[in-house]
Amino acid sequence: ATLVALTTIILALSWFARDFALDASADSLVLERDEDLDYYRYIRARYGSDDYLIVTYTPATDLFDSRTLRDLTTLRDELGQLRNVESVTSILDVPLVMSPPVDLRRISSQVRYLEDPDTDRKLARAELMASPLYRNLLIGSDGTTTAMRVDMRQDERYLSLRTRRDDLREKRVSDVLSTEEQAELAEVSAAFDAHVRRLLEQRERDITAVRRILDGHRDNASLHLGGVPMIVADSMDFIRNDLIVFGSAVSIFLVTILALVFRRKRWVLLPLLTCAAACVFMLGLLGRLSWYVTVVSSNFVALLLILCLALTVHIIVRYRELHEQLPEADQFTLVSETVRRIVVPCLYTALTTIVAFGSLLVSGIRPVIDFGRMMSIGIVVAFVLSFTMFPAALMLLQPGKPASRNDWIARITGFFARIIERHGRATVVVTSLLLLIGISGTSLLTVENRFIDYYRETTEIFRGMELIDRELGGTTPLEVIIDAPQLTEADVAPDNDEEEFEDIYADDTDASAGVTSSSYWFNSSRLPDVIEIHDYLDELPETGKVLSLATIATLLEQLEPGVLGDNFDLSIIYERLQPEVRATMFSPYLSDDGDQLRVSIRVFESDPTLRRAALLQKIRSDLVDRFGLEPGQIRLTGMLVLYNNMLQSLFRSQILTLAAVFVAIMLMFLVLFRSLRTAVV
Repeated sequence: ATLVALTTIILALSWFARDFALDASADSLVLERDEDLDYYRYIRARYGSDDYLIVTYTPATDLFDSRTLRDLTTLRDELGQLRNVESVTSILDVPLVMSPPVDLRRISSQVRYLEDPDTDRKLARAELMASPLYRNLLIGSDGTTTAMRVDMRQDERYLSLRTRRDDLREKRVSDVLSTEEQAELAEVSAAFDAHVRRLLEQRERDITAVRRILDGHRDNASLHLGGVPMIVADSMDFIRNDLIVFGSAVSIFLVTILALVFRRKRWVLLPLLTCAAACVFMLGLLGRLSWYVTVVSSNFVALLLILCLALTVHIIVRYRELHEQLPEADQFTLVSETVRRIVVPCLYTALTTIVAFGSLLVSGIRPVIDFGRMMSIGIVVAFVLSFTMFPAALMLLQPGKPASRNDWIARITGFFARIIERHGRATVVVTSLLLLIGISGTSLLTVENRFIDYYRETTEIFRGMELIDRELGGTTPLEVIIDAPQLTEADVAPDNDEEEFEDIYADDTDASAGVTSSSYWFNSSRLPDVIEIHDYLDELPETGKVLSLATIATLLEQLEPGVLGDNFDLSIIYERLQPEVRATMFSPYLSDDGDQLRVSIRVFESDPTLRRAALLQKIRSDLVDRFGLEPGQIRLTGMLVLYNNMLQSLFRSQILTLAAVFVAIMLMFLVLFRSLRTAVV
């Protein structure tokens, strides 16, 4: 009856195992209710998404050779034709203003592109390699490697569902949701999870299509694929592979160990069936609850197998001991007495393990929380099945002849027992020394680690990130957002130059022509400050490519020396730029109202000395102390900030809560042993 009931439950849950899903998106590695995450999404909406791929292209011949450029053009066009690709940006598509130098007042008609037939390629090469805007961004410093940026289409339904879900979650934290809002939250969450599953599957197909296109060009160049979408797709493959490899390897290991130690088929098959039932139960439950397996929890199957096996081995060992002591006893006596004697120690074993995994619940990182929940529930399932399915199945078998226990195991444990018995004081001294070494090593612990080191050197993720770090100005995005200060009435004064400009050009310009009067940053008095801030950030050893309004200002100054000191000329130039040129040069670094400055930085992920928290703190303090900015004006964002927040949360929630875990386990031992000394030991 027990076996029938359990089989029915497991088969019912196995139906939901088809909904079991993986997630390796960037959202799975950030803190919940993180203000920096909310601000990051706001900046992404304002200045553009970072959901793009990077294709590095290192040709076998000269980069500016006609045949190479034709292949590059074909590659760009093929990528651009993919359904979910929004746009492709390469050295072929960016405006050239120094090939030859253009007249800034006629810039709208003189901008050239590399693929234009009348463009001088020698001048274009010189401009691209010297340009503060394109060097180490679209072309490497040695001119042998170029990069394409492949922007993926934004899914509006994903954004709307996520926004509504997060709004309701936020309200649930600070207030009480109405019945209708609770129902809406459940509905929106389910719809979001289902939509994310479809998007992840589609993104994997997109990456496969991109790689298929790249494969058609590998005879002409060495190509690498990078970017968050590729990392997500490949990481999901790794997770899927880990589940199979870990599960298979552990299963083979278990069979081998059980066969060698117990040497009877029943002690191999019954533990394996119990472990398999626990895994199927958990996979079905995770599918039913829509809990994703991430990089963090990809080894939960292996852990569950091992923990479930540990419980069944305790039962087997105790059963064999009893059988040896009572060779004439019937099966019911042996099984019931075994369960009675071993259930309490196994219960405490399970509870202490649950407490340890339960400590993960205090983390603010969703995949870490889910991992703690998965393992806590999994241990409960393993315990219940070990003391229901396993003994019930054992009851269907006959006791047989008692098997003599393995003397070699007794010899090993006896060896250590004799050492401790004869050299107790030395054992304590050695253990104390090891403890001191451990305590001293604890002071050297750090949460800093390189994301690139999560992957083997043979993976495309590692090779792509390393190449981009080495040749194209860094990998990890960091953004410095600087808002205009709150101005008082005394700060606002008329600008005679602007008044004159508006009078003279009132007939042939629109309101945006007076941008230097409306913008806090884009004018002759503030641009020197912007350039100074840019240069400071660029000089930091951890930073690679830095782009900002100062980059554009430097480019304008190269075209026409002295232009940065004249608001009149700056306003004309801004107005007469083609919309697509203005979108390339100004929109990523200056808000539409001109009062918010964005500095885009890429940090060297492969730098072994990188200390994220120290770097962020240094930037904040230096912008205040050296440049006179108010703390409220400065906001740092980007994946580097989110990743640092995650690491710091791990430090706080894991390392600093270990003491609480030990206290909880200590209390459990006190209840179990009813002896303070034994519990302390």
